[in-house]
Amino acid sequence: MAGAALKYRHLGRKSSHRQALLRNLVTSLFEHESISTTWPKAKEAQRLAEKLITLGKRNTEASRNKAQAIFFKPIELLPKLFTELRTRYLTRPGGYTRVLRIEPLKEDQAPSAILELVDGPRDMRFAMTAKTLVKERATEGGVRELTAKNIIKVTRFREGGEAELEKTVRALEARDSDEKRREQGALKARVYPTTWYPRRGKGRE
Repeated sequence: MAGAALKYRHLGRKSSHRQALLRNLVTSLFEHESISTTWPKAKEAQRLAEKLITLGKRNTEASRNKAQAIFFKPIELLPKLFTELRTRYLTRPGGYTRVLRIEPLKEDQAPSAILELVDGPRDMRFAMTAKTLVKERATEGGVRELTAKNIIKVTRFREGGEAELEKTVRALEARDSDEKRREQGALKARVYPTTWYPRRGKGRE
């Protein structure tokens, strides 16, 4: 029907191939918790991933059967979905995944993106917020209002989120401090060399 809204992206594939592609993407997502692909594929895989986590939260025999039919590796991933991920997202009302635009990964310059599970060990926004917090704490202006809002977003439904964020910030601060000390030591070694080399000239062998 002309002018009708697009219900889903066909991705240039017939229905069976499209479903196999999306099943493969969500299998990789739940296995690694973060994947890189094209923007259209990430958006379509996100819809399927959200449905899977909803099935995991229901934790019924019917939901287990549906999830098993989607995963290419059900033996490895069903326990993770119905235990670890179910517990992680039990109090979160939605928004279990996140799509982030990145620079094109392929030579054809196709729009690329990262699809990730939020509140996990590879949560990019959590890591970016921690890095921003380190930089802003070192300035006179302190933490900006936008950063304060992001802190609330990345820790609200994360178990022990505030404590984990503070731990990550301290680790980054310690790393930056170590890097500065190494740079200062390298500079000092160049300006004041510890080894004395005699000048070559007459009367020297």
